[in-house]
Amino acid sequence: MRHLVYVEPGIVEWQEVPDPDLPDAAAALVRPLAVARCDLDASMAAFGIFPGPFPVGHEVVAEVLAVGSAVRRHHVGDRVVVPFQVSCGACAACGRGHFAACEPYRARAGAAFGFGASGGGHGGAVADVLVVPAADHLLLGAPAGIDATALCTLADNVVDAYRAVGPALAERPGSDVLVLGGTAASIGLYAVALAAALGAGRVRYVDTDPERVDAAGRLGAEAELLDGPWPHHVERAAIVVDNTGDAAGLTTSLRSTQAYGLCTAVSIHFDPTTPVPLLEMYTRGVTLHVSRADSRRFLPTVLDLVASGRFDPLDVPHRIVPWDQADEAWLAPATKLIVSRV
Repeated sequence: MRHLVYVEPGIVEWQEVPDPDLPDAAAALVRPLAVARCDLDASMAAFGIFPGPFPVGHEVVAEVLAVGSAVRRHHVGDRVVVPFQVSCGACAACGRGHFAACEPYRARAGAAFGFGASGGGHGGAVADVLVVPAADHLLLGAPAGIDATALCTLADNVVDAYRAVGPALAERPGSDVLVLGGTAASIGLYAVALAAALGAGRVRYVDTDPERVDAAGRLGAEAELLDGPWPHHVERAAIVVDNTGDAAGLTTSLRSTQAYGLCTAVSIHFDPTTPVPLLEMYTRGVTLHVSRADSRRFLPTVLDLVASGRFDPLDVPHRIVPWDQADEAWLAPATKLIVSRV
């Protein structure tokens, strides 16, 4: 089979490898139909965040090719969405719904497809075949009538945006939502669209990039272009999404969170000494949530939102390219890149 491989910073290429077999009775083999490039994928391939070589891609909708003898919920020919994180569904962490902390599947970057050894050595989705363990737990049936190019975006970046606004809006219906920054370009815009779909009050977006600001405005946000450094704070909201990717932006996000509000960081802060205004958070009762998105936990809810017509991920700017052009397109600019063989 053929799969797309990150070789070294700035280089991805198609490579031929032997066809995989089913590793055990609980696994499935799937044929990716469309794969979306996660916001992190482009940086991983351009700058070498994790050591290569490894096959790329972890936002995928696929067709089932084969299932192990223990698989009951899925059959050959089914169209499925694959959570990007790998989990067993049976350990204590999975029993609590903390699938991203699955105990049997551990890795430096968290067990996931498309991260190489840092993700546990699982395959990448830009491939002719992907091996999926614990298939009855992991695989989710794809809603009928929804195009694969929309469904493939959901497993990571859309789920990440949903977990930053959805549960908080369920607890505080009609609350204002503020999204700051666009380091993870699609996540911030998905957060805007989801907040609007879920009945937020005011949805505001502040960023330094004019194109993203324009896109946020089209998605229903009160969008503001920031010209200069991040300020002390902007008008506060109960639900804040920090997508700035730097220490000053994180501080602004926290100071822009209302008393007893929630700020969720969806961009990755790589500096282990990133400061936070703890005293101000203490006096106003601000909660900061930092984690990876929990794909298997929130993906069913996101699928329902898409199937109901309340949310369309393709409203966010995107570029769709044919499957065979994935190697040329993977490092090219795009808010959301989708490679499709259908």
